[in-house]
Amino acid sequence: MGTADLYISGIGTFVAIDSMTTARNKHTATLLGNGKVLIVGGGNDSMTELYDPAAETFTATASMTVARELHTATLLPNGKVLIAGGTDGNGDALPSVERFDPSAGTFAASGSMSEVRESHTATLLGNGKVLIAGGDDGCGNYLADAGLYDPEMSGN
Repeated sequence: MGTADLYISGIGTFVAIDSMTTARNKHTATLLGNGKVLIVGGGNDSMTELYDPAAETFTATASMTVARELHTATLLPNGKVLIAGGTDGNGDALPSVERFDPSAGTFAASGSMSEVRESHTATLLGNGKVLIAGGDDGCGNYLADAGLYDPEMSGN
């Protein structure tokens, strides 16, 4: 199990809370519209979990379509979360993209980027598209290009 701490801004300190369901490294944590936090990736499995700040508990949830680390997770305007790129359980860089639907509690494949990409950035733009930029190709070659993910063209 992975340990977790809660930062209490009023007193400027961290306190130990319930442990995550699994230890993680190189993962993402995304605040959802319902106040829960989706924790994705960070190892050789595709397991994910939700943190409920009201109950201060972690609960295992659906599995991603592929194990990932060094990926990005971006909250979309429709409340879904875009998971892009990263590396799989074998350390191979990925071009694949998937979405988490909090209302259904499921992940679904959502196409591929034009190339493999890890350690990149993903920024939600004002028009609802996601700018995916930089990173590397998994072989140590830095990427100077970028791409746009359009949820409207991806089955949303």
